[in-house]
Amino acid sequence: MRILIDYRPALRERTGVGEYIHHLAQALATGTEADPDTTVTLFSSSWRHRLAPNVIAGAETVDGRVPVRCLNWLWHRADWPPIERLAGPCDIAHSPHPLLMPSTQAARFVTIHDLDFLAHPERTAAEVRRDYPSLVARHANRADRVIVSSSYAASLVHGRLGVPTSRIVRCPSGAPAWTPRAEPVYDGHILFIGSLTPRKNLPTLVRAYRALLGRRPAAPDLVLAGPIPPGATRTLGPIDTAPLCDKLRVLGYVDAPARRRLYAGASMLVLPSLDEGFGMPVLEAMTAGVPVIASTRGALPDLVGDAGLLIDPEDEAALAAAMTQVLDDRSFADTTTARGLARAARYDWRTTARTLLGAYADVLRER
Repeated sequence: MRILIDYRPALRERTGVGEYIHHLAQALATGTEADPDTTVTLFSSSWRHRLAPNVIAGAETVDGRVPVRCLNWLWHRADWPPIERLAGPCDIAHSPHPLLMPSTQAARFVTIHDLDFLAHPERTAAEVRRDYPSLVARHANRADRVIVSSSYAASLVHGRLGVPTSRIVRCPSGAPAWTPRAEPVYDGHILFIGSLTPRKNLPTLVRAYRALLGRRPAAPDLVLAGPIPPGATRTLGPIDTAPLCDKLRVLGYVDAPARRRLYAGASMLVLPSLDEGFGMPVLEAMTAGVPVIASTRGALPDLVGDAGLLIDPEDEAALAAAMTQVLDDRSFADTTTARGLARAARYDWRTTARTLLGAYADVLRER
């Protein structure tokens, strides 16, 4: 069985989907290393950026030179060229985003993390807004299987796209292989990890933090770490004047080692998203031993459970109160940290890989 995975989302700065596909491919390569009849191949195509041949041990690579946007345009509009023409024959062609790779013979899989682009196209990137809403239902129903990372995403794929539940496979992301920090950091920075996009609801977080500073000027700094789309900082409001100018840090993209250091020094993670198909920063924070405040939207309540505080993402007073509680009540912070560590232990990339390999095998048996 030759498994081909579209690795392009992980080629440069790895954020949500990029991190997902990198670690998934890594787990698949590790999980099949004892099987000489199964190979994992990473496909990339870019005019400027090259895929390192050893990016994942045990995985083959195919590094094309068709520009990403050009290839997407052809795939989304003409359903051409087939992936076999670019990467050779394969048994499985897995796209880690909602649109299929064209293929002449392979079983085709897509991963759908969320459908926010259908409900709120105005808060998505231009290419997603242009192509995904008109194509996603058709592609999902043509796929041999649709992979989702949460029960919430599964309900959307079935309810909004009409995909039968028999063709939806839940494969949650795994927790990172991190050792929890040795000691809590009660007065560490307040941390947000994620792209600075409208769906992440950062204006509400900034207003809640301003309210927190109004009551306790010595509160820890707020650190926002993640890719910054054009114009994103303007949506945060006046952050270059007191009190925020000395207390709010906007770092931009940070890689995995830097992200781990940020968790190590954090008093809490805050993720007030308006929608999440999974919520990887929450799982990372729980793995690192960091208390979590998260939104009541999307998949976050299922992921957090009783291991953190859940707040209405549009209630900035509730968010400010939640941050105050974590800072003031060390016993509560310790309890949620312990629960988070136990909860994070349930998420393992090896289990995810086994589930996915089983789905691949099931589809090939059916063909």
